[in-house]
Amino acid sequence: MSDSKPRIAVLGAGSWGTALASLSARHGYPTVLWGRDAAQIESIALRHENTRYLPGVELPDTLGATTDLTEAVRNAELLLVVTPSHAFNETLHALAPFRQPNAGVAWATKGFEPGSGRFLHEVAGAILGVGVPLAVVTGPSFAKEVAMGLPTALTVHSDNDDFAQTVADALHGPAFRAYTGSDMLGAELGGAMKNVLAVATGIADGMDLGLNARAGLITRGLNEMLRLNVALGGRVETLMGLAGLGDLVLTCTGDLSRNRRLGLALGRGQSIREAVAQIGQVVESVQTVDEVMRLAERHGVELPISALVQRVLHEDITPAEGLRLLLAREQKPEYPNGLFG
Repeated sequence: MSDSKPRIAVLGAGSWGTALASLSARHGYPTVLWGRDAAQIESIALRHENTRYLPGVELPDTLGATTDLTEAVRNAELLLVVTPSHAFNETLHALAPFRQPNAGVAWATKGFEPGSGRFLHEVAGAILGVGVPLAVVTGPSFAKEVAMGLPTALTVHSDNDDFAQTVADALHGPAFRAYTGSDMLGAELGGAMKNVLAVATGIADGMDLGLNARAGLITRGLNEMLRLNVALGGRVETLMGLAGLGDLVLTCTGDLSRNRRLGLALGRGQSIREAVAQIGQVVESVQTVDEVMRLAERHGVELPISALVQRVLHEDITPAEGLRLLLAREQKPEYPNGLFG
């Protein structure tokens, strides 16, 4: 990285990509936002507003916008990928030939690679090769609130401490706290699993089951995250922090969450197709739940809430049937096999 503030290219002009690009631009970093939609990019460049994803939120005059991926990548010293998980592999393949040799790659994408189930840091390492600094940006953060300048805290995890600090410095500011860590696997697992569990709490709230039920699902859902994380080799403290508990609470309780809104719709009797169409954006849990359950089966970890969410999303059972199955489970100690039983 250069001694001055690195030039940043944010790849993905959805709500979250726009919010993070706006944030780094406000912090004085030369930032350009790349997206495919020419009309949307023109609106950002000329009117300083993402009218589709963040209508009414004014973006900094200093934020650039382009549809030219090659130009954006070649001129950047730090690349931040903010695409849906299904587009992550394609985006990294597209940027790889034009990445500056010293440019690290971070991402604020949550989920797994569809089909393979690989963690995104595994995908990035395979495509970009050894020696490229990688980092994941995750934590409890709704794009709209970040873009509006409301207080937020998240965390940047990387195997490269210097790169984690570089990414965190670009995001850290008066209303935004960026912490650092070195557990990429645990951070990515938390960011993926919380979407699945948000569907469960959304269903419960859609069925008007009360606040007790919501609290129970969040707590037992956190236990599922911790059990799988430990089995995979992640660190406990990662999921007890912003990347796990923080993101889980936000996504399970905040109606800005697409995954919670999906659950609410299902709990109120809508079909999955109707609910996803009404939300109008990618709902990561629909794909993520299958990858979570594949990991759980591979490592022999029981995830009763996640398993029932999978069956509901595949329309094998109704939300009401899922609830009955969950409540019919045998009574047992809270931790029969130690802390994460």
